[in-house]
Amino acid sequence: MKTDNKPWFWIPLLNFASGLPYAVIISVSVLMYKNLGISNEDIGLYTSLLYLPWVIKPLWSPFIELTGTKRKWFLSMQLLISIAFLLVGFTIPTNGFFMMTLAIFWVAAFASASNDIASDGFYLLVLPKEQQSFFLGIRSTFYRLSMLAGNGLVVLFAGYLEHKYGDNTKAWSYTMIIVGLLMTFITIYNFFFTPKTEINAAENKEVHHQNFATIFVSFFKKKQIGLILSFILVFRLGESQLLKMLSPFLLDKKELGGMGLDTESVGIIYGTLGIFALTIGGILGGMAISKHGLTKWMLPMFLAMHLPILGFIGLAHFQPQELFHLHINLYFFEINSPLNLYTCITVVLEQFGYGFGFTGFMMYLIHVAEGESKTAHYALATGFMALGMMLPGMLSGYIQQYLGYQNFFIWVFLATIPGLILSRFLIFPKDFGKKSEEV
Repeated sequence: MKTDNKPWFWIPLLNFASGLPYAVIISVSVLMYKNLGISNEDIGLYTSLLYLPWVIKPLWSPFIELTGTKRKWFLSMQLLISIAFLLVGFTIPTNGFFMMTLAIFWVAAFASASNDIASDGFYLLVLPKEQQSFFLGIRSTFYRLSMLAGNGLVVLFAGYLEHKYGDNTKAWSYTMIIVGLLMTFITIYNFFFTPKTEINAAENKEVHHQNFATIFVSFFKKKQIGLILSFILVFRLGESQLLKMLSPFLLDKKELGGMGLDTESVGIIYGTLGIFALTIGGILGGMAISKHGLTKWMLPMFLAMHLPILGFIGLAHFQPQELFHLHINLYFFEINSPLNLYTCITVVLEQFGYGFGFTGFMMYLIHVAEGESKTAHYALATGFMALGMMLPGMLSGYIQQYLGYQNFFIWVFLATIPGLILSRFLIFPKDFGKKSEEV
């Protein structure tokens, strides 16, 4: 589909609008409820259920595929998310805030999952194929940047307000209102800068004559579908457990096998050094595929994504103590924190490898979604990916307690091997993702 849009103007913030709500709903809410006095049992139970919309989003993806334009969908959903975060902020100071804010977060979670479906479909419909591989790295990078902004900058801002006011309720109320206003700004930006030229699925006869059943069935009739689903489910087997236990490992005391860092140090590491490494990795990943195609880079990318786990095995075994000081003077507050040198090096390598390697995985999912109903099929593929993240993540805490951190990271590294093996049997065009020479 030929367009005259300028991808650099709309792709970054469109994907930022997917990652930020996810980070706030899934991760930041845990810290918020903990600081507002909610028990660990209730936090674990109810915030885990907030993850469900991303797992089951393929169930309503055909409805988005068949009704209206993707642009109308993601703009509506982003506006709903903005309103939801503002309501959470205004609800926190009230009695019974826990259940009320959970209900609002549920609405925001379904809206965010729907926004993901529409945004993914919009990208596939509007951006020419020869540009998709290059900008896939940009998409992945800005999605991860938004996650780091939520888990890092938003948390740092809330902590600053907690110290300033001495009132956690007021601090988190203001923080959520600010996040809601930020999402409102992003929504307005996307309204003005995203391309307005798009095929309306309801007016496309080929799509119009499909129904929900045929869309789902056509996905499971794809070649190698058994191998494809197995690969998607197990590829992130190690990563899913690493992500759940990494923060506890960095925060736990030395005698418990952890690194003994404080929350501020962890936020700074991921919010500064991690962001830089992730950005470079994602951009280079997209450039590599667009120049040479996915076949040449798939194995190196997957290795780059998994090999940094060896660094965490080393950290758990040696628990190095070398420190250096990072001083950041922001407009409204100042940070001066001692950081662990080897932890920083390991996180930088892990974030760079993730940005570089995950680009290859997402490019393969685009191949899986090729054909009619690509929006729904991409949502199905990412739904299976989410399931592959959720189930192992639920067991990761029990496995870590049983094995201890040193053996746990060894297990996580071994858990990456099945996905690497399956990837060698996947069949796709040799130059898939390669940018045409004449473009």
